[in-house]
Amino acid sequence: MANILVTGCAGFIGSHLCEKLLAEGHLVLGIDNFDPFYDRSVKERNLSGFIAHPNFEFLELDLADVDLLQKSLKNKAIDVVVHLAGKAGVRPSIEDPQGYIRANIVATQNILDVMKEKGIRKMAFASSSSVYGNTKETPFHEEQDVSNPISPYAFTKKACELINYTYHALHGLDIINMRFFTVFGPRQRPDLAIHKFTKLIMNGAEIPMFGDGSTSRDYTYYEDTVDGIYRAVNYLFENEKVYETVNLGNNQPVRLTDMIGAIEAATGKKANIKQLPMQPGDVDITFANIEKAKALFGYQPKYSFDEGVKDFVDWYREINS
Repeated sequence: MANILVTGCAGFIGSHLCEKLLAEGHLVLGIDNFDPFYDRSVKERNLSGFIAHPNFEFLELDLADVDLLQKSLKNKAIDVVVHLAGKAGVRPSIEDPQGYIRANIVATQNILDVMKEKGIRKMAFASSSSVYGNTKETPFHEEQDVSNPISPYAFTKKACELINYTYHALHGLDIINMRFFTVFGPRQRPDLAIHKFTKLIMNGAEIPMFGDGSTSRDYTYYEDTVDGIYRAVNYLFENEKVYETVNLGNNQPVRLTDMIGAIEAATGKKANIKQLPMQPGDVDITFANIEKAKALFGYQPKYSFDEGVKDFVDWYREINS
């Protein structure tokens, strides 16, 4: 049993991870600031299944407020940090780069400083496949040059990886950067394509298709991602002098047109597609080489894309019935 701090605990991935950690017998301290990027009630629903759990404690605070963060964590026992919190979304980051710098880079810097001061040695950090930019080399592997991000969101995640390395080198912190690849499933953020398209198709509304439909994403079902995070945390507990970056993807890109087709099959409804130009900051493909995560801690996705879409649509119907 360990004391685990989960930032972003009320979000899509964070809430599922907390449930997993509590089920495994850990003590979980969760932090979330209910960022207004989407409605607070969505995150409150995410928390509802475990907020009263005896091994769970919740703090509502902004990680970019370093004084409040230090004060709030002063007397908390923490063995490992799973840092999932941050502003997400490629397109919104183009409109608000400063907000992403504050919520991603400044917040991560503050977490690392608190770890250093409190003697917390271990962190699993949520990075993103966006750091790979529009590289033509696929599948993406961790040794590739990622110095050409094409959105503010991507550069903030790359910057955090660099800060993490500095704190590993200077202060001996053990850190794993986990590059997530388009995680989906029940509780997925309402702004993301599968959620948004399901809602529009179910309501008979037009869906926007950016580009010709040939762009591809390495969709990863949330249970596989959560399993990868859990394995990364265990790896941190079992090893010293760790600094690693790993892809947590599915290794099977899905074309945009095939994603729409899977939602049509799961909903039993035909999509009304409106084709639009490609959007600034979007990449053509994400495609994860996952051999390193397999070798380090046995990561192995189990869920097919079609299975995951069906599960998502079932959940969507349930919450909207």
